[in-house]
Amino acid sequence: MEITLPKRIGSPADTLSLESGESLVIIGANGAGKTRFTRAVIDSLGPRAARISILEALYARDSAGHTPLDDLLARLMQDEMVNLIGYKLAIADGRDVALRRTLLDRVISLWQSVFPGNRVLIDSGKILFSRSLDGHNDTSNDTYGARRLSDGERAVLYCAGAVLYAPKSSVIFVDSPELFLHPTLTSSLWNRIEESRPDCTFCYTTHDPEFAATRNGARILWVRDCDPGADAWDYTLMPTGNDLPPELYMTLVGARKPVLFIEGDSRHSIDAKLYPLIFPDHTVRSLGSCNKVIEAVRTFNDLSSFHKLDSTGIVDRDRRDSAEVEYLRGKNIMVPEVAEIENLLLLEDIVRAMAEAGGKDPDHAFHHVRNTIISLFRADLSEQAMLHTRHRVKRTMEYRVDARCRDAATLERHLRELTDEINPRGLFQKFHNEFDGYIRNADYPAILRVYNQKSMLVSANVAQLCGFRNKDRYIDGVIRTLRRGGPLAQRIRDAVRRTLKA
Repeated sequence: MEITLPKRIGSPADTLSLESGESLVIIGANGAGKTRFTRAVIDSLGPRAARISILEALYARDSAGHTPLDDLLARLMQDEMVNLIGYKLAIADGRDVALRRTLLDRVISLWQSVFPGNRVLIDSGKILFSRSLDGHNDTSNDTYGARRLSDGERAVLYCAGAVLYAPKSSVIFVDSPELFLHPTLTSSLWNRIEESRPDCTFCYTTHDPEFAATRNGARILWVRDCDPGADAWDYTLMPTGNDLPPELYMTLVGARKPVLFIEGDSRHSIDAKLYPLIFPDHTVRSLGSCNKVIEAVRTFNDLSSFHKLDSTGIVDRDRRDSAEVEYLRGKNIMVPEVAEIENLLLLEDIVRAMAEAGGKDPDHAFHHVRNTIISLFRADLSEQAMLHTRHRVKRTMEYRVDARCRDAATLERHLRELTDEINPRGLFQKFHNEFDGYIRNADYPAILRVYNQKSMLVSANVAQLCGFRNKDRYIDGVIRTLRRGGPLAQRIRDAVRRTLKA
């Protein structure tokens, strides 16, 4: 199927060839012009196009209150009656014929498979509905017409029937296929509907990247912008084969802002709460592990010629050395000058700002927090030195084990040489001396840079010193302060961005 696409801004129209059974998804942000774009494609196809709009189908289009769904049900019922009359006439003529399965039968079968607790009844030439009681097969005596169905139930009814009436081998355009439908239902529903018309090509217009991602094998056309005066659009076919999940990729490009990938989960982590407020001009997406962040930035930036968006990431410093940190920064990955996200909330400027927000003396609060952290680090000195030693040994072994070792003896000899070269005991002593110097010099920023200890926010008593009930209230206080804006919010934002070197 050859489809003529609308004119591009600054260039002529393209053509798109879709294989039999292949579908097209037109996606774009609100206001990008995707609905006008779709109408232009429909106009170019003429009678080969069939359009389905769930929103238009469910609401009255005239003063009498008729809707396209009412018309569809009447047509289904008419075809049903014609089929029954034909069957009876054939029987009266003595012909041995079977009752043909009608389009209404197919619609009822699909609809009841989606809503198994409901039944469709034909009574006196009308299509009625009934709901089962307490999950049993027997239905109540309460029957009702289509207008008492929920919007989702009516949407499924209309889509199932409208697709069956589409012309043979046509392109069926579906506007907002996810409308009124629960996300867990949408994918399987449209899979079934597509199976009912294998002769047709389906084209969906949506702003929902999660729905677009459910159309396995579909061509994805992204409408970025339009020029109404010139009747032209900025659009492109999305590349296939990239390593980012399609729903993630489409969400990001649809937002049309620079992208920031971070660690943690999107609901509970401090990262997800904090960084969108530190970088309000970015689309911030949580990916979980640091490795996923690093790989996402690489993949996204490899496709920059397509989407024209900048992509950066943030990963915790943990126990990375300066060489590792500089390598990551060279790859557009920001690494803070603190060991982990919790340490950001112990930065001097943030502690002072939150003490002011909580009505406490900033000097008193920070003095106690700093002294407590230094004391905690002193008690954990050997343990922290060993953690850094293990990390350094592990990373060195990963990089230095020679893949050319073809037998066990050679590998064993190589490992002994590496052990002597790495010198774990000497490495531990180096870290121990370095960290001891931070303690003797009361170098608070350096301690935050190397000290990995999840309980520090609680142990430092920072919440109470700043006027908050507990650690969670302190974190929420930082977030609320950033959301309100103002001088304190700007001080917090500047402190975080400085430590990220952003």
